[in-house]
Amino acid sequence: MNTLIAIIGLGVLCLLFEIFNLRKAIVPITILGLLGVLGLTISEFNSTESYYNNMIVVSKFSSTFSSLFIVLTIFLVALGHNFYENHQSKISDYIAIKIFLLAGAVAMVSFGNLAMFFLGIEVLSIALYILAASDRMNLKSNEAGMKYFLMGSFASGIILFGICLIYGAMGSFDVTEISELSQSAELPVWFPIGIVLVTIGMLFKVAAVPFHFWAPDVYEGSPALTTALMSTLAKVVAMASLYKLLSVMNADVSESFKMVVVIIAMASMTVGNIMALRQTNVKRMLAFSGVSHAGFMLMTLLSLSTSAGSLLYYASAYSLSGIAAFSVILYVCKNRDNEDIVNFHGLGKTNPLLAAILTAALLSMAGIPIFAGFFAKLVLFSQTIQAGYLALVIVAVVNSIISVGYYFKLILAMYTKEPNEERKGTPVIIYAVAVIAIVLNIALGLFPSLVLDLLA
Repeated sequence: MNTLIAIIGLGVLCLLFEIFNLRKAIVPITILGLLGVLGLTISEFNSTESYYNNMIVVSKFSSTFSSLFIVLTIFLVALGHNFYENHQSKISDYIAIKIFLLAGAVAMVSFGNLAMFFLGIEVLSIALYILAASDRMNLKSNEAGMKYFLMGSFASGIILFGICLIYGAMGSFDVTEISELSQSAELPVWFPIGIVLVTIGMLFKVAAVPFHFWAPDVYEGSPALTTALMSTLAKVVAMASLYKLLSVMNADVSESFKMVVVIIAMASMTVGNIMALRQTNVKRMLAFSGVSHAGFMLMTLLSLSTSAGSLLYYASAYSLSGIAAFSVILYVCKNRDNEDIVNFHGLGKTNPLLAAILTAALLSMAGIPIFAGFFAKLVLFSQTIQAGYLALVIVAVVNSIISVGYYFKLILAMYTKEPNEERKGTPVIIYAVAVIAIVLNIALGLFPSLVLDLLA
């Protein structure tokens, strides 16, 4: 609860900085504030408390995932220092929206009541709609914002309808009461229907097949920094909240439900990777890559009682490599009309460090040692085999091999093609964020227990 209050206070403070003409101090003070909030969250790792009639529940699960969200937000705020310098709107608006988005993300993993769960979804979603359309003079950004708003609102309506059915079946929004009532031998038919509807809505937020059609267009049309936010922070928030929702409601008892999860996971991996092979735009490629990674993370839903640590580890590995990759994309594609692979030609010669960082990030996503992405998949595969889903693991391994094709297409473009033009100097903040993110990724690969043991 203290974390949520501190984040909201920091967001209000960002808006006040603009009034007092302290624009240059917004980013550094926001980062310092987020570091303080991170320390506050870490101090609550071992506490379990509920607030406001169980609306907010602080637990080890909520604290660890909230810490990940805060770290990702620090990176995204830091990258915004140079990204928004040419925009007509004030930088305080963008930073404040990101902070309030973080508040929604924390609420989505700290809820003890379905009303708070839905409130967190809406706070996060509305912030994303605004950021997707934030480049007002760009037609693609306007289209991305409108498309995301329409599709996202439809998904939110499905989630809300599902919550209403759950309430109609159980007579309560409190997840503890719902969990106790779900142990009953005879459950109203509205309860499983409600669970299915909420799951469908959250699968849209995760961009899993067949609810992924919005992702490539929205990722491509949105400003690059917003795409980075959607593909890292927003995706892992949605996955973590779906995991918590199903686990607290004991929704893993149905074998038919698990088979649906298996089918969706297989489809997400396969469709995402095959479609990514055909892309020439890097943001669209990473959008389909994100669809594939959503399929991998859905594997954690097959063993809800034991896979919280593996979900945290996979989410950390994926999001850190995503931040590192988008840091390089922001540098390469700044002031360009597109993010096509041709823009990356010869990057290995003109900027070897950033080329190496992007290569490392892509190798982590592909699941190559020594990066955290490899060990995250290894842990996930091991747990899935123990749960009795060997066929799913085989499909996942095949898809990991397929993903190497489009990741190496970009890597080869950087090292085997001649540069199109001389690139200007790189901002220090780009180097800092990219290096720190990839170093953290490698550290998690070398010492996976640092994350896995947090939710053991």
